[in-house]
Amino acid sequence: MSKEYLESLARRYLNEAIINEKTGNRLDAAKNYRKAAEIFTLLGNNYKETVSRSIYKNLAESCSKKAEELERETQIAIAIGDTNGNNIEETVKEFIVTKKPNVKFEDVIGLDNVKQSIVETIIYPYKRPDLFPFGWYKGILLYGPPGCGKTLVVAAIVNEINGVFMYVNAANLMSKWLGESERKVTSMFNYARKVGTSKPVIVFLDEADALLGVYDHEIGGEIRVRNQFLQELDGLADKGEKYFVFVMAATNKPWKLDIGFLRRFQKRIYVPPPDVKARRLLLEYYVKPFRLADDVNLDLLSEITEGYSASDIRDIVLEAYFRTLRELFRSGNIEGQPRSISMQDFLEVLNVRKPSVSKELLKKYEEWAMMYGS
Repeated sequence: MSKEYLESLARRYLNEAIINEKTGNRLDAAKNYRKAAEIFTLLGNNYKETVSRSIYKNLAESCSKKAEELERETQIAIAIGDTNGNNIEETVKEFIVTKKPNVKFEDVIGLDNVKQSIVETIIYPYKRPDLFPFGWYKGILLYGPPGCGKTLVVAAIVNEINGVFMYVNAANLMSKWLGESERKVTSMFNYARKVGTSKPVIVFLDEADALLGVYDHEIGGEIRVRNQFLQELDGLADKGEKYFVFVMAATNKPWKLDIGFLRRFQKRIYVPPPDVKARRLLLEYYVKPFRLADDVNLDLLSEITEGYSASDIRDIVLEAYFRTLRELFRSGNIEGQPRSISMQDFLEVLNVRKPSVSKELLKKYEEWAMMYGS
């Protein structure tokens, strides 16, 4: 493998580590710092030039140290039990997130309508259930292109309430054993209803289409799990019971979802790519840690990044910054500071990095929102 390829791979892992750390996902951040450290170590061992070896060694040590710090933070033990202090069964433990993500609503740039809808659906009923004589919505679907903030919004709402957060995806739910996945669904909702009589429980279905979508080729286990999920969702609407259990789901492919699932998710919220105002705010947020040259025009950049997702904007800023780092490391001046990011850096990044979501796909989301949005 070439030196350029390894450097590119290390930068990619470092980029992912920084992103995960910013969003509070310490475990994944530590893993990516470890991978970056391994590649920097490999580079240092394979290239004998004294200056380069020293640079790679320092980078490897820095990434390893950061990984160790994050790993220590994730090892904080938190007791899990039901509302009476009893232990809960193992099948439920794997879904409960014991350390809240370090994300607040103010960290979610733009998406004001989305945030307001979620506050009205979850926060208001919990704080004043007496004002909702006919109950409240229990199912909330967030749909839209990847990288536009669906998961980030969910992470933020978890920090707004003092409750239980349960994370569900196809990997931790589906089992090769007959009937095991359905039992997991039942156990999870039994626990949620028990706790949800006194404090809020958010059950988050990530990539909901993988769990509850309808496809041409399905096996019996997938259909049974979907039917069990629908039954449990119906159980949350039992007459006379007002559970503080909210099932939030996120999907990039809403058109794949079972129509019965959609009927049970009364709130269906479109999370679109950022508009020009939100792009300007995103640029301001992501350039904060870096020095900018006087010629950088954020207003112009927010105009010419139409169609880019929030994660695209973040990656553009980071890639522009990495251009200055690349120059610093290649100059051999490891003790120095990278130069300011210039407008030319941003323009050259935009020249090669296109939006991750096509106009055709955006049109498909908008058409689906017209038909099924609420």
